[in-house]
Amino acid sequence: MTFANSGFSGKKRLLGLDPGLRRTGWGVIDIDGSRLVHVGNGVVCSTAGLDIAERLVELHSGVLNLVKKFQPDEVAAEETFVNKNPESTLKLGLARGSVLLAPALSGVSVTEYAPNRVKKSVVGAGHANKDQVQMMVSRILPKAILFNEDSADALAVAICHAHFAQNRFLNEKVGIRNHGKLSHNSTRSRMKELINAAILKEENQ
Repeated sequence: MTFANSGFSGKKRLLGLDPGLRRTGWGVIDIDGSRLVHVGNGVVCSTAGLDIAERLVELHSGVLNLVKKFQPDEVAAEETFVNKNPESTLKLGLARGSVLLAPALSGVSVTEYAPNRVKKSVVGAGHANKDQVQMMVSRILPKAILFNEDSADALAVAICHAHFAQNRFLNEKVGIRNHGKLSHNSTRSRMKELINAAILKEENQ
């Protein structure tokens, strides 16, 4: 996938996570200039017969190994879906905390996205089903062989974060910070600087 006129010329690695107690999906992509490149995807599993504490250790260790192996610049995770069953919700929350602690302890920033925002970003509809998400992930990352639906969801989170990372870069380019605009004069001055720099670069070529 490419971003039209993104202006981003660097490279950034993103790790997407779809936390779960039984299986935590993961997906790694690179933002390479205006392209998204698939790096890897899979799941970290916990052993069903173990005590909850031991399962949390398995998840934490597994994600920590991913962070060490792939060295992501940023991590994105899907927010917890609140189940009607309080016990299930509690266990998912524990798993989530164990998973997100791994990148946090490694000094990697973690951004969270609601499921409907991820679907909207990838599919274009906030209520898309899993089949639609997998289909779009395969289109966006044609070289990816999806391990399962959990890893597809994790890649979708990474793609969603890539979109917002590109938007953040563009906003910073024109002087927008913290979701607020600078004064009109400051913005116009910054735009003038960018235009002059572009003209100077063209003249020197």
